[in-house]
Amino acid sequence: MSNPFLDKIKLFPVIPVFNHEDKQITENVLSACYKSGMRVFEFTNRGTHSVEVFKYIISNRFKFPDMSIGIGSIMNTAQAQEYVKIGADFVVAPYLDLWVGSFCIKAGKPWIPGCGTLTEIISAQKAGADLIKLFPGGVLGPEFVKSVLGPCPNLKLMPTGGVAPTKENLESWFKAGVFSVGMGSRLFNKEIIKPENQEELINKISLLKPLLDGLNS
Repeated sequence: MSNPFLDKIKLFPVIPVFNHEDKQITENVLSACYKSGMRVFEFTNRGTHSVEVFKYIISNRFKFPDMSIGIGSIMNTAQAQEYVKIGADFVVAPYLDLWVGSFCIKAGKPWIPGCGTLTEIISAQKAGADLIKLFPGGVLGPEFVKSVLGPCPNLKLMPTGGVAPTKENLESWFKAGVFSVGMGSRLFNKEIIKPENQEELINKISLLKPLLDGLNS
């Protein structure tokens, strides 16, 4: 059975992870991701500004047709409820909280919980998570992915943390068998998100697409 959300990620299997207190910078980064071919974007719930910035980008989502805009760093059900009410398309958490998962599933929103052991991963899958965030990815590493997928080849895993926009790093993850990767500060450094560097950011993201296509072929 087709899963529209996973199908969208598969087109460009990087979920960009971003947070900034400036609304316009956030919209510029979202625009760069969209123009580069991405159709999934995660804004993280970090800082007192996050709700207002998220409301702003949701109010301007008409500029980005077919873009799924989700919220990350969700720590409890109340936060998930607040952001889904604003308009979040999906919810990402740094750890496994079955209450958050239950809410998301009832609300019809994809839920991506963070897991660090096979027991957590299987628990999340049984609870209804179609995509599992491996966190912290840099600690777990590609060898963990290979070991997990050996007995459980149908799992869809997405490491976040420890993922870099380089050929060597991405090859190590995708050859290990990940479905997608999450990428934040290594993709969006302080210089490249400045408005005057918009084209450079678009080019940087766009260069990932042929590499990813080759790894998924």
